[in-house]
Amino acid sequence: MRRTRALLAGAAVASLLATAACTTDTPTDAPEGGGETSAEETQDGEETGGADSEWFVQADYDRQLAQRDVEPEGPADQPWLQAIEPEYVDTAEFASEGGGKTLCFSNASVSNPWRVTGFITMEQQVQVLQDEGVIGEFRVSDAADDDNKQISDIQAFVAAGDCDAIIVSPSTTATLTPAVEAACESGKPVIVFDRGVNTDCMVTFIHPIGGYAYGADGAEYLVDNLDEGSTVLALRILPGVDVLENRWAAADKIFSESGLEVVGQEFTGGDAAQIKDIVTQYLQRGDVDGIWMDAGDGAVAAVEAFEDAGKPYPVFMGEDEMSFLRKWQETDMNAIAAVYSNFQWRTPILAAQMIWAGEQVPEEWVLPQEPIEADELDAYLEANAEMPSLHYAKFGGEDLPGYPQAWTDR
Repeated sequence: MRRTRALLAGAAVASLLATAACTTDTPTDAPEGGGETSAEETQDGEETGGADSEWFVQADYDRQLAQRDVEPEGPADQPWLQAIEPEYVDTAEFASEGGGKTLCFSNASVSNPWRVTGFITMEQQVQVLQDEGVIGEFRVSDAADDDNKQISDIQAFVAAGDCDAIIVSPSTTATLTPAVEAACESGKPVIVFDRGVNTDCMVTFIHPIGGYAYGADGAEYLVDNLDEGSTVLALRILPGVDVLENRWAAADKIFSESGLEVVGQEFTGGDAAQIKDIVTQYLQRGDVDGIWMDAGDGAVAAVEAFEDAGKPYPVFMGEDEMSFLRKWQETDMNAIAAVYSNFQWRTPILAAQMIWAGEQVPEEWVLPQEPIEADELDAYLEANAEMPSLHYAKFGGEDLPGYPQAWTDR
């Protein structure tokens, strides 16, 4: 669904800690592969970021906001195969006969529910291609968010020499760049997804639109649904994390150009008790009319703080995590659920199949990234009725053979 925007229409990243596309590297220029940059904390230990910080790049902001309204190419019922403004690259050099390919995947981690949901979807897509004889062995290494381990994992894949393709979801941007470049130099096709690196050596880089788009979706919604002079509290997970900083930079820009007052931005560490305590303290000082969050983690705790204080529900920006969607329906709040498309975990597997077949793939594969709005809420809740609270509604695995058990039995 395409939506009307009252502000700028100029890529995204959903997870319990919203670290699906996060890095904590020293800031660099934007990665050639299309990834988002990162920054250190300030000397006092807190990076507040925003539109006036090193995090805000006008060209990237404009591009991502514009891409939200571009009709993607590809099958309407398979968003994981859609692409926004793709520029295709030839893969004939990687074409090979026969099946039973060995597919190697270096994963940053499964350290939060967004990544767990995505990895289950990925495994199910692999199973389909294994049943078809396309993939033989699916070899996975999990770095547990440790750069050094992931570098070692990638080196091991390269040294083994028997990976027919290598997929990498980097733990950080700059630190993992040399390892990805070494994998490219091995002559094997390399696919990077979710988080970027500072190179364009990979065959394709797959990701949703990005953090600016995510942050803007919520900020624009609050501006459109609050009166001038209303107050907004921004709840942020962590400082110095690329996609989160981009989300806040976009929101900060939009709020600064509106008649809304941001009464505070608070780092919560994703801790529900801390979120509830912070919101409670602000409500004790005065009214809060809107809540903007850079990730959906703890959204329900924030809502409960209003309930405990006997205050009217705010206009709320959450995420497509099931616990928030259910709370939204229960309370009938004025809300929107931002999305960092979890279905992207299918795309690298299908990209490998296309590359082995010598088919063209987008050099930068930008996937659609659409928030869930009120008129869609009931449908997504019904479709995911069996799913656990930490599941993500836009996971894109409904047509896979393991549905729904693979996700409900996690």
